Amino acid sequence: MKHCLLICIVVMSSLVTGCTGYPRYLNFPFDGGGRGLNSRASDLEPQVTSTYIVFISDRNGSQDVYLFDAQQRQLISLPGLNALDEIASHPSISEDGRYVVFGGSRQGKSNIYVYDRQTEQKRNLTADLQAEVRNPIINADGTQIAFEIAQDGQWDIMIYDLSGNPLKLQ
Repeated sequence: MKHCLLICIVVMSSLVTGCTGYPRYLNFPFDGGGRGLNSRASDLEPQVTSTYIVFISDRNGSQDVYLFDAQQRQLISLPGLNALDEIASHPSISEDGRYVVFGGSRQGKSNIYVYDRQTEQKRNLTADLQAEVRNPIINADGTQIAFEIAQDGQWDIMIYDLSGNPLKLQ
């Protein structure tokens, strides 16, 4: 399981490096202290942009969101993002790295959160929904967030703008 993230990175490395036509192995050194990308922890659900890799890890004993800068080769601090009483899942990041979205479960209730790295603020986008939500993804420019919602006995797709307003598709 600990090598799952490394394998995914090898497969998706052309996205990170800008190469086309073939995968390229990215050699991130192992860090037993959990301060780098490769660690002994379970690192799950990686999503990549040209610069960033966002993923879920249990490095600190809870399932939290982590952000790695592939160019600087270091983890980025995300103050105010992770909570002790919350289980994070399915992170996604805008291309410029400003916005991180993820699913979070707290006391049996699922929600979709957006974190603004510039303001270091986390907002619950789905607090008013009386339904289960999961699998969020943010578009490249960080203006729209799509996620699954369970209503009326089935899973549907909702799309919100960054302010948390549902968008109507034509």
